[in-house]
Amino acid sequence: MVNQKRIAVLANLKKNAPTLPEMPSDQWDDLDSEKTVEAIVKAIQVGGYECEFFEGDISLVDNLRKYQPDLCFNICEGHFGDGREAQVPALLEMLRIPYTGSKVLTMALTLDKPMTKRVLTYHDLPTPPFQVFEDADEPMSSDLQFPLFVKPSREGTGIGVSQKSIVSNLSDLRQQIREVLTKYRQPALVERYIEGKEITVGVIGNLKPPAARRLPDDEDSPRIQAGLMFLPPLEVDLTPYQSSDVIYSNRLKVEFADRLNYLCPASLDEETVRELNWYTAAVFRVTGALDVARVDFRLDKNDGWKPYILEINPLPGLAPGVSDLVIEAAALGISHTEVVNMILNTAMRRHGMIP
Repeated sequence: MVNQKRIAVLANLKKNAPTLPEMPSDQWDDLDSEKTVEAIVKAIQVGGYECEFFEGDISLVDNLRKYQPDLCFNICEGHFGDGREAQVPALLEMLRIPYTGSKVLTMALTLDKPMTKRVLTYHDLPTPPFQVFEDADEPMSSDLQFPLFVKPSREGTGIGVSQKSIVSNLSDLRQQIREVLTKYRQPALVERYIEGKEITVGVIGNLKPPAARRLPDDEDSPRIQAGLMFLPPLEVDLTPYQSSDVIYSNRLKVEFADRLNYLCPASLDEETVRELNWYTAAVFRVTGALDVARVDFRLDKNDGWKPYILEINPLPGLAPGVSDLVIEAAALGISHTEVVNMILNTAMRRHGMIP
């Protein structure tokens, strides 16, 4: 009889997060709920595996040695540090334990939005012009034109993003930069605000080798997308919130997640969907992503709905019913349990654990 594989689910629960007096109220909005983690553990057990949850902190060193998992299902966001999403993957590599999702370099790169945009720019992938401010009084680049969008450099779940993030004059720009610098204690990313639709595309799978972190010389090469399963593009209908939110803000993502109207598949023509899938694969490739990711776009209504890449998230949320990736999969009739096991099996296949 074949021994049952043992899977450890690693996550950072909001209830276990450290609290300090100077922390902003949304500091831990990207961490997971007990409900999400319990749903993931149950899904993996339904898939036929033994499974337990462990908090993704320093206790992992001892806990994983005792549990001896065959593989870790990692969704840890981390707590502190510029590369906090890369900390658990680095620990797992030191312990030589296979895990789901992207590796250390990708996790560190993609958490840093300006560095990701520099990589995209190097590969001639469309992303809004930008500047990083470490001081609110730095001169503004001539490449930037109002309106502009201001956000923290290294946050997820729309943390630090609100209606005030859109600025149309120098005074408001300086004020918003100061707020980011003071509140989040990190550089502010300022980029041209793209008026239009915000679209996200989820993807599960892995690029078939060779998959170096560069684009093929032939843009029509099928190799650029081979091995990836694209989920239907999703748009959040912000119409009911236009008086307060014209962007997919932290407030909407956290307070109204279960009340928003998700348009999936988004109302886009086939050519646009193909273009978004191509860009999604390109970003997946040049950042070195593995197993699963979500790429966020803005479509410019003032330029023929031209797509601009905002960022890639290699740790997309997996909350049942409300996370973007889960909603996209549901549009194809794929349940939350199936999504979790698709990601798990994709990683196990990559590690040579299953055919």
